[in-house]
Amino acid sequence: MKAGRAWCHFTVQALFAVYMCALFKIILLKFGPADIEFMWWRLKQNVIHPEYIATRLEAGNLIPLKEISRAIEVMSGPSQLNLLGNIAIFVPLGVFIGILAKAGKPTLAGVFWRSLGVSLGLEIAEVLFSIGTFDVDDLILNSAGGSIGFIVYASWTSLWRREKSDTLESTSFLGASHETNHGFNRGR
Repeated sequence: MKAGRAWCHFTVQALFAVYMCALFKIILLKFGPADIEFMWWRLKQNVIHPEYIATRLEAGNLIPLKEISRAIEVMSGPSQLNLLGNIAIFVPLGVFIGILAKAGKPTLAGVFWRSLGVSLGLEIAEVLFSIGTFDVDDLILNSAGGSIGFIVYASWTSLWRREKSDTLESTSFLGASHETNHGFNRGR
């Protein structure tokens, strides 16, 4: 049983690693190849010339809900894909945080903050490597996605535990009845 649990835990950790690699590839590399040498050169250029970072930040969106509102008003395919994609890509993160939590139960607020942290790290990396622009709305959407993923995980876990508990109660009820009958038969 312990070997099976260890294998299951290892599998979940491996899937989490694959998910994180995919997340970095999609968000940072925009599905392109990873040219580490070129990215390193861009990072060095941005460190030498901090005004490049300032320009990237100025070109980005620092006003909360600005791009989300615009996308809802326009309601075009690409804007909807951007909104839903930024949410959907972080849903697995919320599920993984729930599954991989070691000490205690994670809270919705805790998952929100962890999702925000991962999203912020990716947004900063986009600016530092001159790959994209900073968008505060991505932080909002990504954090919402992680939170949704955790809600799905917590709901599923709650239903599973309730079903398991109901099964155990009915089994223990049958066992108790059997013991009572057995005890009664002994007394005769």
